[in-house]
Amino acid sequence: MEVTEIVRIFAARKGRNMATLILQIPDESLVTKVKQACKMLVGVTSVKVQKPRAKCDYDITKTAGYKEAMDDVKDGRVYHADNVDDMFKQILG
Repeated sequence: MEVTEIVRIFAARKGRNMATLILQIPDESLVTKVKQACKMLVGVTSVKVQKPRAKCDYDITKTAGYKEAMDDVKDGRVYHADNVDDMFKQILG
């Protein structure tokens, strides 16, 4: 089930923090009706519709930091410590 719309409902009483209710609506044709129905609820102060974010195909192996780290491994610029005390001994000499 792919979510096409997200409806956020904000409700608050005077002097209290605002609660947020998030509804995921798979059928875009129902969003307007759900939004209107939510506005009729007692205590609801605002209803906002938000489009879902596009999925990001992030590949860490394409980053400069990853390539630099692999160069460090290849050139032997890596260290091993058995514990934190051992690490500080290596760093501070």
